[in-house]
Amino acid sequence: MRSLQRTWPFHIMLLPAIIFLIVFSYIPMGGIVMAFQNYKPWLGITGSEWVGLDNFRFLFQREDSLQVVWNTLIIAVLKMFFNLLVPFVFAILLNEIRKVGLQRSIQTLVYLPHFLSWVILGGILVDLLATDGFMNRILGSFGIQPIFFLGDNNWFRFTVIVSDIWKEFGYNTIVFLAALAGINPSLYEAAEMDGASRWRQTLHITVPSLIPMVVVVGTLALGNVLNAGFDQIFNLYNPLVYQKGDIIDTFVYRTALINGEMGFATAIGLFKSVISMILILISYRLAYKWAGYRIF
Repeated sequence: MRSLQRTWPFHIMLLPAIIFLIVFSYIPMGGIVMAFQNYKPWLGITGSEWVGLDNFRFLFQREDSLQVVWNTLIIAVLKMFFNLLVPFVFAILLNEIRKVGLQRSIQTLVYLPHFLSWVILGGILVDLLATDGFMNRILGSFGIQPIFFLGDNNWFRFTVIVSDIWKEFGYNTIVFLAALAGINPSLYEAAEMDGASRWRQTLHITVPSLIPMVVVVGTLALGNVLNAGFDQIFNLYNPLVYQKGDIIDTFVYRTALINGEMGFATAIGLFKSVISMILILISYRLAYKWAGYRIF
């Protein structure tokens, strides 16, 4: 009671967030039962036919659903890898710039794309990457035939991954810049006195100092391995690239809201959520084991 008397204002402050979480995150979980039904909107949850695990069996029997899972894994893993590698390298290069004004200007420029929505960027990319767009005009000046970046299965994944890296690498660099700021300057001074070049200092001081942060960021990203970016894919894809570009989230959207197979779509979403939860628990355990990082 004494503790509550001191901390009750903080509990009141948390109350709106808790209510929001319950209303929009926990109450809708009741809809999970649709994964075990042949759900019909006009019959509702209580009136729809109960089919048990049929929707899950159907999930592993349909070729398009298996292809969607495979597409999601490929796109998500490649995004995770390059969204870790590119910020890591960029942070080291940016740290080598000695003029503070130039360094901050570059930081600001690379951060900006992160704050643009994929609705805006999608429209820009559709125009830039069209067969008669700016990118193909540049390629044409070198004698290269126009490439249908957003309509060719062989190019769509590449376009998605590169555009996501371009949008996010500046923002993701913040974590590594913070880790770089925490390195003891005396280490560089000692290395310099021993005659180590900037390359040697980077290789033997900067990179090892960043490895724990790389481990933390990489393991925590493991929990998002089935999130390949609905906003981006939805604003860029089309029926021509469903074979290589359709992911779980866009497949659920079309299956539920366009085809009306809500029970099957719920089963796919539940399957994804369970796998993601397991991966998050594993990633937290790995982050604690390898880097001493823990949230709870």
